[in-house]
Amino acid sequence: MTDVTAAAPAIGGRRRRKLSHSVLIHAVLILASLVMLYPILWMISGSFRPQDEIFGSTSLIPSSVSLGAYVRGWSGLQVSFGQFFWNSLVISVLATIGNVFGCSLAAFAFARLSFTGRNFWFALMLGTLMLPYHVTLIPQYILFLDLGWVNTILPLIVPKYLATDAFFIFLMVQFFRGIPRELDEAAMMDGCSPWRIYRKIMLPLSLPVLATAAIFSFIWTWDDFFGPLIYLNDIGTYTVQLGLRSFVDSTGQSDWSALFAMSNLSLVPVFLFFLFFQRLLIEGIATTGLKR
Repeated sequence: MTDVTAAAPAIGGRRRRKLSHSVLIHAVLILASLVMLYPILWMISGSFRPQDEIFGSTSLIPSSVSLGAYVRGWSGLQVSFGQFFWNSLVISVLATIGNVFGCSLAAFAFARLSFTGRNFWFALMLGTLMLPYHVTLIPQYILFLDLGWVNTILPLIVPKYLATDAFFIFLMVQFFRGIPRELDEAAMMDGCSPWRIYRKIMLPLSLPVLATAAIFSFIWTWDDFFGPLIYLNDIGTYTVQLGLRSFVDSTGQSDWSALFAMSNLSLVPVFLFFLFFQRLLIEGIATTGLKR
């Protein structure tokens, strides 16, 4: 009885130290989160401020609230900003579908099919990850110019269907290799072709990694500025990123409040897309590198 009584204060002390440590960690994390979120919160606040107050204060609370920046941003350019949203949505959705389809086919071939030079081509494909985009920019531009695709969305979409993103191929290969080969063998005994095995077995079992590729493809395509800048010349074909750039004037007459307002709206599709597929994204990332 005496030993239990003597041990009680020690146990209570450890619990208090553990609680204090947990509170301290959470306080630091909350503070770090506020520091990282401050620029976004300031941008949101700036979209409701008068133009002359945007850079005059670091406060998150505007002196007066106005929706004029959203009105100017939406209809202040030659083309409605809704057109930019539509262009970005079409390009992002088609590019995402192309990436998932093309890269999953290539990954299935590398992971499941046997053909001459498979290891060599797989290593060569991984080597393209170290190749800067700007190295191939000029040859690609000349090719698309000869095809008459410049100033259209085709250069931003068609290559996605040809499995040009080695990162997603590698990601899917790692996942496909974790699926038991006995399923393929059983399907082949039932007369299934490789194409049917890909459609009926591999794709349904690979939903997490496909969702991961889709999320990253959509976000990267939506946020892409350089590609549309190179290939799109007509303001009617501009994406959201090029539309945002139109608010910045080199002469110093930039409409910053309208820029902030449209920037806030441009975050909504990405946030909703990520929120909808968040569970599959985490599952795909967590399982891709662990399967054998």
